[in-house]
Amino acid sequence: MKISRSVKVAAIAAAAALSFTGIGVAGANAAGGEKVYVIGGMPSDPFWSVVKRGAEAAGEAVKAAGGTVTWLGPQNYDNLGPDAGKLVDNAIAAGATAIVVADWVPAAENPAIKRAVAKGISVIHYNAGGTAAQKQTGALAYIGSDDYVAGVAGGKYLASKGAKNILCINTVPGSANQEARCKGIADGAKAGKSKGKQLPLPSSNFGNPTAVSNAVKAALTKDKTIDAVVTLGTQDADSSAAAIKAAGSKALLGTFDMSVNVLDRIAAGTQAFAIDQQPWLQGYLATSAAWQHAQYGILPASNPVLTGPAIVDKSNVSVVKAGVAAGVR
Repeated sequence: MKISRSVKVAAIAAAAALSFTGIGVAGANAAGGEKVYVIGGMPSDPFWSVVKRGAEAAGEAVKAAGGTVTWLGPQNYDNLGPDAGKLVDNAIAAGATAIVVADWVPAAENPAIKRAVAKGISVIHYNAGGTAAQKQTGALAYIGSDDYVAGVAGGKYLASKGAKNILCINTVPGSANQEARCKGIADGAKAGKSKGKQLPLPSSNFGNPTAVSNAVKAALTKDKTIDAVVTLGTQDADSSAAAIKAAGSKALLGTFDMSVNVLDRIAAGTQAFAIDQQPWLQGYLATSAAWQHAQYGILPASNPVLTGPAIVDKSNVSVVKAGVAAGVR
């Protein structure tokens, strides 16, 4: 990938590596004062709280080198794309030298992201959008999971366990990564000679356990052939677990992402699996990469940098629990 600044890579990369292990390096901050803005999800979203911790961990090294890391997120997901675009513009106005942003709704976000790129700001996509979004916006790289591939893995897994009619619960319809996940579930199911469909719910239902649980229960009650439910986040997994029980259904349950509740259900045999995309690593690597490019012109040689997916089920759940308890998985 083309690097925009001429640097003595070997010496500076060594200095950056030392900095990111927490060792101060005299003179490493030659440019100085880099301002990194990380645009993520809403504060109450448990997934994004893990991403934020990863960004904050990287921020310690940025701070040690004389820079800053600022987290920006919407208050809700009712108007996600336009709100995210405004946050990008806010970061530009605040003098950002690097921006990390998920391209959830490209049509709404890309104009602002392109404005950032045009100003010479180091932009890294993470979590959503993949290399397709990165090529559209001119961002430097993508760090995260491939949501479609992750969905395919989940659909195939459920089909291999005997599920024939899989329901994907989408509480942020229109979001590129959520749509890709549900499409992947359906395609993975089809590859296993099963079928999958989406249940789109209003984005105002996000984080509303009663609304999600009632909607899933109604779907299971109406269609008794549904024998598997997949959610796109851990909160909705909790709600769906309650709905499956209330409906008297024997549907298998799977989810993207992990929490203590999710892992406890997997260990107990009441949930089939979770798909891990390592959100802490996304926040850490994307923030690090954006800062290193703004400061030194350094970029990873590989693009995308994938942090997932991986299937967590009863066979490996015990080794994952410690990371979730520590808030890094």
